[in-house]
Amino acid sequence: MVALLRTGRRPWVEYAEMVEERGSAAAVLEDELAGAAAPAEQTILFSDREDTHEAEDCTVSDPAQLLHQASADLDRWSAAGMRLVTMLEPDYPPNLRAVHDRPPMVFVAGRLTPADAHGVAVVGARKATHDGTKKATEIAEHLVDRGFTVVSGLAAGIDTAAHTATLTRGGRTVAVIGTGLARSYPPQNEALQRRIASECAVVSQFWPDAPPSRRSFPMRNAVMSGITLATVVVEASDTSGARMQARLARAQGRPVFLLASLVERQQWAREYAARPGTHVVRSPDEITTVVERLISPGSLVA
Repeated sequence: MVALLRTGRRPWVEYAEMVEERGSAAAVLEDELAGAAAPAEQTILFSDREDTHEAEDCTVSDPAQLLHQASADLDRWSAAGMRLVTMLEPDYPPNLRAVHDRPPMVFVAGRLTPADAHGVAVVGARKATHDGTKKATEIAEHLVDRGFTVVSGLAAGIDTAAHTATLTRGGRTVAVIGTGLARSYPPQNEALQRRIASECAVVSQFWPDAPPSRRSFPMRNAVMSGITLATVVVEASDTSGARMQARLARAQGRPVFLLASLVERQQWAREYAARPGTHVVRSPDEITTVVERLISPGSLVA
C-alpha cells in the first residue's frame, strides 16, 4: 500500500476504492506503473495531488525499487512505535471502513481495540470557555462510565479537556491528529500525545513526518467523524474545525449532537439543528440514549 500511494498519481480516496475493488494494493500498483508514461529513473513528487500528505522526493525505476523502499520504511516506522494498518486488514477501524471518504491506510501509535468501535467524538473550540471545558469534561466522564471510547483531535481547549478527563476517569481515549505521528501539534500537547499513545491510541492518516497544514486538519476531521459512531460539538465558532466535523459527520450518515448552549449562541448551530440527523442536547444522558439505540442488537449502524 505504501508503494502504491507513493506513485502520487491519484487522490488517496480513489486508491481506497480501487484497492477495495481489486482486493490487492499490489495489483493496483502494477496497473498504475504499467499505465504511466514516465520514463525510468524519473524523479516524481510523492504526494497526494488533492490531499495534503507528507511530500517525499524519490527516484522511481521499477516496482521492486518501490517495494524495497516501502519495506525499509515499514521497519523504520515499526521501530519508532508506529504501526501502519491498511483497509484490507481486519483491524482497520470498522466504522471508518464504512464511510465513502475513508483513507486507504492509517498509522497507529499505541493500540486500537475492538471496544473503540463504540467511540464518540467530543470536539470544540481551541479557545474554550471555562463553561465549555467543564461541559466537555462532564460529557467525557459520562461516556467513560457508559463504556464508550472518547475520541478527539488533541487540539487545545475542548479536545484537551475531553482527552484528559477520559484518562483521569480510567477510560479509553483515541486521538485523531492532523499531523504525522512523529510530530505534535500543538507543541504543548506533546506529553499528552505520548501518554495517549502509551495507554490508548493515537491515529493519523498522514505520513509520519507530515507537518500541520491548512488542509490537514479538515481531513483529520473527516477521519475522526468516520472512526466514531457520533460527534458531539461542545462549542465552536462559524469558522471552527468542529463545525466542519459536524458537516462531515452528517455527510457520512453519523448523528451530530450540538449542546443547547452552542445553539443559543451560534447561528450556524441553529441552522444545523433544523437538519435531519442533528440532535440538540442539554445533558450527557441525551447523547448516550441515542447512541446506545444505534448499537443495540439489530441496528444497521457499525
